[in-house]
Amino acid sequence: MPLLPTTFETPRLVARLPVPSDAELLFAAYTQDPVVSRYMVWRPHQALAETTKFVTECIAASQLETRFPYVLAKREQPESPIGMLEARPLQHCVDLGYVLATAHWGCGYMPEAVAHLAAIALAQSSVFRVQAFCDVENKPSQRTLEKAGFQREGRHERFFVHPNLSPEPRPCFMYALCR
Repeated sequence: MPLLPTTFETPRLVARLPVPSDAELLFAAYTQDPVVSRYMVWRPHQALAETTKFVTECIAASQLETRFPYVLAKREQPESPIGMLEARPLQHCVDLGYVLATAHWGCGYMPEAVAHLAAIALAQSSVFRVQAFCDVENKPSQRTLEKAGFQREGRHERFFVHPNLSPEPRPCFMYALCR
């Protein structure tokens, strides 16, 4: 499995692995927001304890190097998270997932972060593919991936449950960037 960095920077963002104190900041920024969680694989958090549990799981996964859940912040406000970008190494591939607080939608932050992390991953000799999927109705996520240079490879029917939309698996588009 590829080893990804613990931090990285883009022209406008800083990314780092989470720490316990992030829970309260992430809860305030977006984890309780039903608009943000609409296309996510989790429901809006009803209490800080849910976000605390999530951050604890992220820290454990990053220590095991099974997932790299980066907390994203603007360079000028590095202690104020605006979202997260997670990389999951899978043999010769890295799978990505991401979320951003609504106040920062439409600013180009996520395509910038996704493109940068994809370049880091693809620079490793063992990684040939970086991929991400999104619900077929999630137009902003589709644009994010396309702006980051990813190509839509196909539509997967009954692919993933997005619990805020349906209890049944929904169709998703698969995107990838390969070398």
